[in-house]
Amino acid sequence: MEKVRFGIIGLGGIAQAVHLPILSKLENAQIVALCDTDKAKAKMLAEKYNVPYFYTDYEKMLKEVEEIEAVEVLTPTNLHAEMAIACVSAGKDVFVERPLARDYKEAESVVKALEQEKDRKIMVGMNLRFRPDSMLLKGFIEQGELGSVFYVKAGWFKRPNDRKWVMMKDKAGGGVMLDLGISLLDLALWMAGYPEVKSINSICYKHQTKSVEDSAIVFLKFKNEATLFIDVSWSYEFENSIFYLHIFGTQGTGELNPFRIYKDIQGNLVNLAPQKMDRPETLYWKSYENELKHFIGAVRNLHPLVSSAKDALYRMKIVDAVYKSAKLGKEIVFK
Repeated sequence: MEKVRFGIIGLGGIAQAVHLPILSKLENAQIVALCDTDKAKAKMLAEKYNVPYFYTDYEKMLKEVEEIEAVEVLTPTNLHAEMAIACVSAGKDVFVERPLARDYKEAESVVKALEQEKDRKIMVGMNLRFRPDSMLLKGFIEQGELGSVFYVKAGWFKRPNDRKWVMMKDKAGGGVMLDLGISLLDLALWMAGYPEVKSINSICYKHQTKSVEDSAIVFLKFKNEATLFIDVSWSYEFENSIFYLHIFGTQGTGELNPFRIYKDIQGNLVNLAPQKMDRPETLYWKSYENELKHFIGAVRNLHPLVSSAKDALYRMKIVDAVYKSAKLGKEIVFK
């Protein structure tokens, strides 16, 4: 397969820790241009990864570097919508780190722009579903090993990365729900087969923050009577970060981190999961590697795109309802 030629906008932590190292080593990808408002950083990284062009103006990059086929948008969230729209309008496919936008209205503007560019694709980064253990668990569910899924419980507690903008509502759109919660929401909906949401109840706290929430507790009811509980925080006092997902079905239970599949077989509780799995750090790295490989394959039309902008629009509608429920202090009937 011919290499997909990438331009990358935003050279912060996620770009340097994950995207640049992975893309630079994938045989089907080539980074041809970098862009960041910090010129010295852009120049330094262009030299490090042998990238021919670097810019401080993304619109200039899109106009001048004609060989760019796909663009990664790895900037603060307030820039995602305008940059994604500019990229598809310039004839590029786009990978946007989560979330697609700050709210539903912004996300909707991206989807509308994409509808005008029928041949273009926008993928929103949701790397948790690309973890090897996540994909294994999804396979068990699709094979009917857990029976009918009726309850999903997920949590993620970690300190925020050293990014001041995530604490600013005008830049981030929200706090820990948009930083961590939206990934758990995506993972849970995917695992459960996308049941229709019936209602949402949530509470958000600002114990160590001012403009955005640092903890969020969310409870979703689905029209098929299944339920979802999400608990995310930047401020819980724990020694280490905690991430978990439990899926309860009528015939078994699945867990992530660690990966387990529990079933009652002839009166004995049996774990069907493989005895050996990758270390958490390896699972984290592979999740991004698998995600980017999928995007490259979709750009080349080898398979349908998952985690599309349209999928992201639905997630943003749910997140908006989460914030509305927390603000009003009552359950929101989802429409």
